Amino acid sequence: MQVGPPQFPPPPPPSWGSAGPPPVPAPSPWAVVAAVLTGGWAVGVTLLCQSAGWLVEQVLLLLGLTAVAWQWPVVAVLNAVLVLVPVLLLATLPRSAAIRGAGRAWLAAVVALALLGALRAVPIGAHELYLLLTALVAGLLAVALRLRNRRRRVGAPAPDTATVTPTGSATDTDAEATTDQPTTGTGTGEPATGTGTGVVDERPARRTGWPAAVPAFAVGVLMLLPWLWAGALGGVAETVCALAAAVAVGLLAGAVLDGPFWAAYRVEGGARPVRTVLAGGLVAGVALLLIGAGTGHSGTQLALLATLPAAAFALAAVQQFALNAGRPGAPAAVAWLVAPVVFGPLAFADPEEISLLLAMGRDVPYWVAAATVVSLAAGLVLGLGYGALALLTRRGRVARRPVAAATVAVLVLAAAAVYTGPGRPGFYGERLFVVLTEQADLGAVRGEPGQAGRDARAREVYRRLVETAERSQAPLRDELDRLGVSYTPYYLVNAIEVDAGPAVRAWLARRPEVSRVLVSQRLRPLPAAPAQAGGDAPAPTGVAWNIRLLRADDVWSELGVDGAGIVVGTSDSGVDGTHPALAASFRGGDDSWYDPWNATPAPADVGGHGTHTLGSAVGAEGIGVAPGSRWVGCVNLDRNLGNPARYLDCLQYMLAPFPAGGDAFTDGRPERAPHVLTNSWGCPPIEGCDPASLRPAATALTAAGIFVVAAAGNTGPRCGSIEDPPAPYADVFTVGAVDRSATATDFSSRGPAPGGVGKPDVVAPGADVVSAMPGGGFSALDGTSMATPQVAGVVALMWSAHPQLIGDVATTSRILRETTGPARAGANDCGDPRNVVGSGLVDAYAAVVAAQSTLS
Repeated sequence: MQVGPPQFPPPPPPSWGSAGPPPVPAPSPWAVVAAVLTGGWAVGVTLLCQSAGWLVEQVLLLLGLTAVAWQWPVVAVLNAVLVLVPVLLLATLPRSAAIRGAGRAWLAAVVALALLGALRAVPIGAHELYLLLTALVAGLLAVALRLRNRRRRVGAPAPDTATVTPTGSATDTDAEATTDQPTTGTGTGEPATGTGTGVVDERPARRTGWPAAVPAFAVGVLMLLPWLWAGALGGVAETVCALAAAVAVGLLAGAVLDGPFWAAYRVEGGARPVRTVLAGGLVAGVALLLIGAGTGHSGTQLALLATLPAAAFALAAVQQFALNAGRPGAPAAVAWLVAPVVFGPLAFADPEEISLLLAMGRDVPYWVAAATVVSLAAGLVLGLGYGALALLTRRGRVARRPVAAATVAVLVLAAAAVYTGPGRPGFYGERLFVVLTEQADLGAVRGEPGQAGRDARAREVYRRLVETAERSQAPLRDELDRLGVSYTPYYLVNAIEVDAGPAVRAWLARRPEVSRVLVSQRLRPLPAAPAQAGGDAPAPTGVAWNIRLLRADDVWSELGVDGAGIVVGTSDSGVDGTHPALAASFRGGDDSWYDPWNATPAPADVGGHGTHTLGSAVGAEGIGVAPGSRWVGCVNLDRNLGNPARYLDCLQYMLAPFPAGGDAFTDGRPERAPHVLTNSWGCPPIEGCDPASLRPAATALTAAGIFVVAAAGNTGPRCGSIEDPPAPYADVFTVGAVDRSATATDFSSRGPAPGGVGKPDVVAPGADVVSAMPGGGFSALDGTSMATPQVAGVVALMWSAHPQLIGDVATTSRILRETTGPARAGANDCGDPRNVVGSGLVDAYAAVVAAQSTLS
């Protein structure tokens, strides 16, 4: 009986009396075949388009090119257009409500794919903006779809507004169902029904979304756990934006897979669990795959292409639970499941690190793949378990609210335990590299030739740089202190690295003393440290071929010069200070090693790149050009990537080394600066540099009398590919690579450099170069990275042979160019062989002889 006045006008009684609802017609076999073919086509095309788009972007990155802004909008539109026509036909032609419902769901998902995928035109460095736009677009799409669905159901009673029971009383969402047959609404105007001939209760039933969402949320959280273990969060703003985007995408998925979508799988005589779980799961999986293809910046969507469809069967089983319990479909459950699954890769994986650049070893791509596979497996296992339970259970039980709340609490606590235990709690967002307008004036710095003159110049350069930075940065530092924002000041380039996000960036960009604000990329930590690289080449038994090609061995034997008295500085991935070829030549002291990434107290190297390059400069056992020289080292690469601040940390250290724990501004010792720097690295835009980022540093080091050698890069044979700092700068000596026949390698970057600067300056052996590797081994590697330290070694020989030449960068550069031997540019000479091989192949013997004959 009625208790109190009704809150809404009662729905009209069913017109069919006690006969039950009219049956939903079974789809024809041809319609089913059309649906299967359409779904398979949509999946295949989407996987192909998304993976191909990512691979093209990665190849461009490896070639030193930046993907054009319109690439991903074109991929998204092409993907959507190829899927649209068959899906549109499926949504309109079949007579079966279930088949048409599948087509309509896929059609909505295709629209979401096109609109969300086009957002990837936002630069990957502006990740917070991208996530905010994703949240906005997905949220608007969800609202639009809900309004459309509501208009289509006008005139039909809502499935959850009243429930018929044999006893005449309204069922409650917290009570156990008393019927084997569910209520339904098909989206085509069929009213909700009950079983039996009881009295219609006019009281509005409470919404069933909350209890039905609990098992769905459980699946979502369990599929999120691998990301809590394998990934790490970015910045605070980035994490909040990722959460907003995940929730919006979840709501969008709920609007696509709404109640009528699931109710369409009810047939005459009650719901068939097999049809709901299997057919509904397959159809929902295609829809979720299309939505996932549009979600996340380049690389992130690859994870969602696997994990979101895997959740579809669990989602279908959850909907069957609701039907078993006498409840209609629960679209809220879709959002509760999808949002955690989407949040995982959006928040815990930096799309810039899902890159082929880090594909070697157990780096970010490996752990992203691991999290994806584990999440996929969890979704499939839970879907199988839920599905089996739904198929075996004809009578459902809807959880009471206290039980549901306890379940949610346990899940949240489990996620927190994984995150704070084996995970990496905290925020690891990008920092800002703020370049100030004023840079130190070093034009009048002069000094006498030789070691004493070089040291005097280095001290004066250091003094001017520090004074300029302290004075010009003072107002900005005071403001940052007042705001409680942490920062690190620099002087070699007058700049500050600020630990802040987009809001502070906008504020900084408006300040009058700021020239520009760049993003200083930071790698997120891994669950386990990458394995140390090792060597697989046999130990050298004599002088290496590249040393003979440069005639460095003739310098040792005929001129008695091996680089003694000269210090070579290396900034790279590190150095294995215990390697037999390098241990004896380490300068030692408290100012010869610096690791701004991991603060290692003694020379160490995981990646091996730094050990190999330094070995070619000063290594013993026949692998180094100047084995009598000593070395100092700094780590500017972590897992093969860097950023403007870390590159600058090491370059500052090379100008004025300071003791461990010292202050670069006050404790620098410019008289302890190395003579020659070998730099087998470049700072591309993806790491945060612009073309002028490190130019003041190169100018200052040269003014201090330090000879800077830099690798041309490995983005050849494209002409004009010497682009990434510091290689294009006129103040550095840029080196390309040749093979055993003195022919330029295909990978060696070509000039001219931006602005018409003639680069490379010279070439040196860079193919199949054997040198040291961590652990005492050796390996043969290719790259201009391998060629560069050999030229640094030749400079060490020259300055060792004629100490009065120390600090005279201009004369040394001239001698190196004038004494080169022939080198061949190969098929692609870029219009002038000098754009490929510069002045030619470095000749160590001729250069040292010329240096000895130079008058001071």
